[in-house]
Amino acid sequence: MIDIDESTDFGARAAAHLRDDVVVWLTTVSAAGAPLPTPVWFLWDGGSRVHVQSLPGAKRIEHLQANPRLSLNFDGNGQGGDIVVLSGRATLTPATPLPAAYADKYSGHIPNVAGSPEEFGQRYSTGIDIELTRLRGN
Repeated sequence: MIDIDESTDFGARAAAHLRDDVVVWLTTVSAAGAPLPTPVWFLWDGGSRVHVQSLPGAKRIEHLQANPRLSLNFDGNGQGGDIVVLSGRATLTPATPLPAAYADKYSGHIPNVAGSPEEFGQRYSTGIDIELTRLRGN
């Protein structure tokens, strides 16, 4: 478990990404050892946990069932700076109801993907709860 120290410049930037960004890159590892980065929507709890809703049949679910370790990273500033990479461990929860805060965060985006929040929750029904274990970057 990590504690993001928002009193530091790096910690404040990392927290801002976790709080404000729409997409994070979630990277899992296939059975053959190949990394699989995928852009996903996410919800940070303000502490050491991140939640993602996923399609149940997505390859990331298969990978996380075999190996729950993953990384999350945000796009940098295009100049090699503002790099934020988090490591963590996933717990999968099938048939997870869509959290209200998640639906609120993505209310402007959900209609483009699945109509209503209810439809989105039915389609993206597997929860990925991530315990953050490491933070690095610049």
